[in-house]
Formats: sequence, structure tokens, C-alpha cells
Amino acid sequence: MTEQRIGIIDIGSNSIRLVVYERTSGGAHRVIDGSKRAARLSEHLDENGALPDEVIQQIVDMINHFRLICAHHKTGLIRAVATAAIRNSANRSHVLERIESETGLAIELISGEEEAGYGFLGMINSMSVTDGLLIDIGGGSTEVSLFRNRSLVEAVSFPFGCVSLTRQFSKGGMLSDQALKELEQLVEQAVQRQPWLKQSPGLPLVGVGGTVRALGKMHQAYVKYPFESTHNYPLTGEAAGELFELLRKLPIGKRKNFPGLSKDRVDIIVPGLAILRTIFRAVGASHYLICGTGLRDGLFYATRFPDRPRLDDITMYSVNNLAALHPEAPMQHTAQVNRIVLQLTGLLKARLSDGDNAMLFIDIASTLHRIGAGIDYYDYKRHTFYLIINSRLNGLSHRELLICALIASYKSKNRTKQIAAYYRPLLSEEDIALVCKLGTLLQLAIALDRSETQAIGKLEATESDGKLHLRAVRASGALGVEHKEVDSISDDFKKLWGLTPILYSPEQR
Repeated sequence: MTEQRIGIIDIGSNSIRLVVYERTSGGAHRVIDGSKRAARLSEHLDENGALPDEVIQQIVDMINHFRLICAHHKTGLIRAVATAAIRNSANRSHVLERIESETGLAIELISGEEEAGYGFLGMINSMSVTDGLLIDIGGGSTEVSLFRNRSLVEAVSFPFGCVSLTRQFSKGGMLSDQALKELEQLVEQAVQRQPWLKQSPGLPLVGVGGTVRALGKMHQAYVKYPFESTHNYPLTGEAAGELFELLRKLPIGKRKNFPGLSKDRVDIIVPGLAILRTIFRAVGASHYLICGTGLRDGLFYATRFPDRPRLDDITMYSVNNLAALHPEAPMQHTAQVNRIVLQLTGLLKARLSDGDNAMLFIDIASTLHRIGAGIDYYDYKRHTFYLIINSRLNGLSHRELLICALIASYKSKNRTKQIAAYYRPLLSEEDIALVCKLGTLLQLAIALDRSETQAIGKLEATESDGKLHLRAVRASGALGVEHKEVDSISDDFKKLWGLTPILYSPEQR
């Protein structure tokens, strides 16, 4: 039984989107539906800068369609916002009145600064970056913000976007050298009027929105990147520049077939990337970071948690959220394994090359190691691996996400090497060695609660003479199952750690 469903409708300049969020009875949040319709509203402004009635009717029809989807899901609250195209239209009052009277929905016309704020909230709740510049290139506006220590410092909304500048500078989807020069000049002059933008060189430029996501998808396809997610994908200025020049030279007919580029973005991608590159150079950014969240996510957090929309610990929030989405996993057993493995990792930390990060990795892996059992118990490790790498665990790089997934699903050193081979550019030999060590440590913690009864009330762990002494200070029962399980993995454990684990029942002290 769900407790709450929230629909977010974003009436943007390039597209109109719906996302339906659900809060499950276990307290987890997830997206249960979504829809997108290309709109190109900035393209349809007439010579007076007004949106024609037939275009307004199309918006009304789309929103009524989205309302039906929300009704189907019994959505308790729908929040609809309009951005640059309606904000900049000469007849915006008429547009809003018609939409509201014909859909029954109140439409919030948000300012450029508010748009930047919601975009920032969506990003900061999904990435662990501390300082940087944030850019969101929409169809009719471009928001740029500066953040320091994970707080918004400055924000500006420029009155141009990929659709409006395509209309202004592009002929048949192509951008000539002269047109590119004029476009860059327009963007540079806008940046010059905001002196703070040039006062923080050397920071990453974090990008949200369709233009930047398309850049990430195309680059991943271009270099045959082995990991599918573009969220948290880093990109150098040179790599983006190379791709930009390649796309700019391609005729529209050929550009349509460029891997990773969606058909409805073929004509606007080059002007969009031109805006991005010009701002990147003007602010002296170090590199790009692509973010898969943005305005709609920010609106969700602001609506769902109005008092404290910014999350304190984005990584553990998303880990616990993912665990709560898979309530079939035995919670008491998972909590016991988590407690034991953190205790053991703390004891053996000095034997690890990356001790501090190891604590985080093992915490995540042990919390999620059983989520795959909801699909099929007999092959749950394979399903756990798949679920972790395909669920957005925020605040982790692609490498860190893979490490956590491999530890959580660890079976043997050989199997780990086989899987890691596919992701070779992302994982080093040291990473694989760390996975194997932490994977066997997780197996030991699972063995210490093999009966899944939390029989060991308190564990004392010490190491001496090549042995890992595990003393159950308080225990209910004889721990027969646990003894057998610890014995069965002791050889593998010794090979990796140089220690033989020995379990002592309370009477063996």
C-alpha cells in the first residue's frame, strides 16, 4: 500500500515532461512513471514574441494527457511548473490562464533564479561534489550557478538556450564558422556582465539537462565506455571539443545516426554544445561532470521534504532507499552481517591499501548484499550485482559503484576477475585485490550468522599468530551452523588475508 504519490510536470522550452514519484509503505522513494513530449515552444513564438493559440492548445492537450496518467496512479499531489518559454512569451498571462482553466491545474511560473535553485537541489542531492559551477542549458534559457561547500552562492539565468539559438544562428541544422563566432560572442558578452563567473577558475562545470546528458551518451558510445550510466560521468574539455567539431561537420542526415544522440535533438545539439563550450572556456573550468538529475528532482525534494530538502548524507540515503525497495531481504540478518563486518574491517583496516574507503564500501555492500534474493534466491548474487550497478547510488563514482557491487556479490577470486575484465578501464589490479579481500570478509560475516537467527549477541575479534580469533561472548544456542560455515571458508580467507579464522563458542573461552 503506497502512502503518497507526487506528480511533477515541467513545462520546458524544449520538452514537456511528467515524472510520478511514489513513497512505498517501507518508506522508500522511487519513480513509477514518466512521460516526455517534444514541445520546442521557443521555436513557435510569433513575430510579437507570443505563443499562438494552436500551440497553447497543444500544451493543454499534453497536460491533460499527463493528468490522466496521474489519475491512473491515484497521484495525491501534482505540481506543475513553467520555465523560460512561457516566462519569455509576450502573452504569458493569457497562456497561463488558458492552461489553468482547461486543465484545472495551477501552474507555477518560476523565475530563472528559482529554476537554478531547483536544478542545484536536484544535483546536490545526487552528487558528492563540494565546489563547482552548475549549468543547465534549456530550450529558451541557460542557468549558471556557483556553489561552494555544497551551498548555492550565486545564480544567473541567461535568456538564451539551445532552441532559441538554433533558431537565431543555425541554417538547416548546420552552424557555419561565422554563425558559430557570433553565437560565441553573444554568450561571452553575457558572461562578461556577471563578473563572479570569472572569479572561480579551476572548478568542475557540472551539467544538468538534455544537452549535457546527450554529450555524455554520445561520448560513451564514441569511446565504447563499458558502463551505461551517464550520471557522474567526467569529461575533459578536449574530449567535448573533439566531439563538438565532429558533430558540427556532419550533415543533418548523417548526424541522425550518431550513436547516443536522440532524433529530437539532432538539429539543436550543436548550438547547445556551443553554449556549453563557450561558458566552459569563459569560466576557466577544470573539466565537465555530467549529472543525471536536475530541475524535476529538485522540485520533488522541495515538495516531499519542504523543511529540509537538502540531504545530509546522499550516499547512505540512496543505499538505505535501495534496501527499503527490496523488503524481501531479511532485515535483522542484514543488520547483523553489517555490524559484524564493520567490526572486522575496523580491526583489519591496516592490512588494506585503501582503509578509509574500504569502510564505506563494505558498509554499502553488506547493507545491499541480499537485495537480489527477491528475484531468485539461488542466483541472488548475480541479481544483487545487476541491481546495484543499475540503481543510482548517489555520491559514488562509476568505479566505486562497481567495487561495491562486486563486494556485495562476491563468490570467488576467479569470478570477480571475469566480471572485472569487462569493466577493465575502470578497475585497477589494486581495486580487484581490495574487492577480493572485502568480499571474503563479507562472506565471513555472513557465515557468522548463517542460521540467520542473530545467535551471536556480542563478538570479540582479535588477531595473533596467523589466526583471526572470533569469540562469541554472548550467544544463544551452540552455533553449530556458524562453526561449520566458518570452517568451510577458512582456506579461501587465509589465502587472501594470511589469517585463519577460528570461531569460539562462549563455553570455549
